[in-house]
This record gives sequence, C-alpha cells and structure tokens, in this order.
Amino acid sequence: MKFSIARESFLAPLSHVASVIEKNQIIPILANVVLTVKEGWLELIGSDQEVQLKARVELAAAEDGAVTVPARRLLDIFRLLPDHSRVSFELRDDRLLIRSGSSRFNLITLPVENYPAFDVGVPELEVSVETIVFSKALEKTIFAIAQQDVRNYLKGLLIDFEGKTLRTVASDGHRLAVYQEVLPEAFGVNRQIILPRKGVLELYRLLGDADDRLIIQISPHTAHINLGSVTFSSKLIEGRYPDYQKVMPDPPLMTYIAARDEFKGALSRVALMTSEKQKCIGLEVGADGDMVLKGFNQEQDEAEERLTVDADGGSVSVGFNAAYLMDVINHIDSKDLRLSFTSSATSCLVEDLLDTRFRYVVMPMRL
Repeated sequence: MKFSIARESFLAPLSHVASVIEKNQIIPILANVVLTVKEGWLELIGSDQEVQLKARVELAAAEDGAVTVPARRLLDIFRLLPDHSRVSFELRDDRLLIRSGSSRFNLITLPVENYPAFDVGVPELEVSVETIVFSKALEKTIFAIAQQDVRNYLKGLLIDFEGKTLRTVASDGHRLAVYQEVLPEAFGVNRQIILPRKGVLELYRLLGDADDRLIIQISPHTAHINLGSVTFSSKLIEGRYPDYQKVMPDPPLMTYIAARDEFKGALSRVALMTSEKQKCIGLEVGADGDMVLKGFNQEQDEAEERLTVDADGGSVSVGFNAAYLMDVINHIDSKDLRLSFTSSATSCLVEDLLDTRFRYVVMPMRL
C-alpha cells in the first residue's frame, strides 16, 4: 500500500471515524482505524462493534493495500502537521511509514484480516429523507434519551416510519419527547427501529457535513445511513418500545400560554434554590392567569417568581423537575409556549405554539 494525500483531505474523514473508537478497548485491534486503498479510493473504517463509520476519499495515484493502524496516534499526528502539507503513506512489512516535509513517523500495524466484521444484514427497507428534516427530528428529541436505565430500549431513540409520517421518540421514564414530520411519499412499509444513544449523538454530529438527502437502509439487526462521503452503521436495540401514544394526555381541561423568554427567566431563577439532585420546583396557576413558580431546598432557602399567562380552564398546583422543563424550553423556537393539563394533573403537555410537530410530556414530582 502506498499513496499520498493533502493533510486536510485526510484529517476530516479520520476525525469522523476516530470519534466512534473507544480509547480503552478490550480487543486491541478495535483501537485501530482500517485504511484500505483500492481502485483509486481510500476507505477509512472505525468501529466499537456497536457503531461503525466508513469514510471515502478519492486519490490521484496509489498502490492498493489494506492495514490497520492506531487511530488516536494517527489523529494526533495529523492535527499537529502544518496546514496544507502533503503527506505520504507507505506500508513496509508491519510498519506504516508516514512522511511530510522533514517529519517521519513509523507506526506499528495489525493485519486487517483480524479486524472484526460488522454485521451488515440484508436491507428490508430503504428510505430517502432530506437531511435537514432528519436533523431537525433528532435535534428535537435526543436530549430526552435515558442515559442510565435497566430498560434497555429507553437508552435509545425510537424512529418510527408510519405511512408518510416520520417520528422520533425519546423518553427516560420521567419525560417524553416526540417529533413528527409528514413527508411527500409513503415509506412502503411501516417499521420501528431503536438506535442506541451513542450512535444517535454521533449521527447528529455528522449530519452537518452530509449531502442534501440521506439514504436509510434498515436490516433486521442494523441500520445503515449513507451521508455522502460517510456511511454510518449502527446495531439496533432489541425489544419493543412502549406505546408512546398512550402517554399523551387526554384532551386537556386546563391550558396556559406563557411567553417563552419570561417563563424561562423565572424558571432559571427559582431553580437556583432547588437541591442539586431533585431540582424540584412548584408551579401554581390560578384561573385568572396568575402563575407562581417556587423554588426551595432542605436548607430552607426559597425563591418565588410571579408572571401572568393566558389561562383557559381551572387552576392547577403541581411540582416539576426544573431541569426537564428547561430542556424543553430550550428546544422551543416560537416566542410563546403552551402548558396543558388534565383534571388530575398526572402529566403536563408542553408545546411550541407555532410548531405542533414537537410535543413534550413531563411527569410531575411530589412537593
């Protein structure tokens, strides 16, 4: 294997694939990146056996070959090389010689034959989606994915393909975020998949550099997304996601419309007086639209904020995790938001007043 390439042309795809490689690997070769040169193309592969990234770069002239080399060490080298430098690679036995100007590096390699294969599977469904649409669907829901939970399915993002509707759903058991977009064409078959949290975060990061449209291929146990020069693959979380439609509150009896920035400011101030663990605040609204937010802690510190909202229905008194409410407010784009309750106030539906594609349910806390 022998080729040369501009530093910037190699650094970008290397950064992508290295991002999924764990630093402390039980299997040493998984700390390496796979470099394959074939028919004028360089392919880079990085994987942690749950998520895999492939990136392709066209070469002017090269000798075919394949090898694996430590990903972090290679990335460190390219980050420190001078801008716009030209770098040459040459495989000599079990060493990869890298040269750029007066710099020389010899990296130990491992044979590509020992690199674990990633299960590809046979695609059962292929979907084409505008990148901007898919990116918005992820942005509005990934913050609610559970980070630690015995229910494995909650540690991932549900992607629901139903008719013409694309939905993304995330929940940690205390809150639920749902985003849906109606697309021009139907998917052909209805299908639900659950992508693991790490894969979703990596995918969302990649979408900023993707083509205008992406191709999603779904196999029985994996999902593959073609982003142009980068291909993202992830194993799916096994199990059935709960029926999120049942979590949506019944037709609300009380609704309150508040100015987003005013509500956010009041919430952030009363949250200063809550405990670090629970972040519990009290919310009281009268039928006349007088809203009171209260924060308190075990040291008996207290805070109170009052604001006026547009009220429709009776009064409500309930406790919430301030951090959960703040998360959803930060994802609402319009200047107003709506809080809706049923008579029992067992949950609160929060909506962007001008964009009903995004809905958020937060469960109350005992005061």
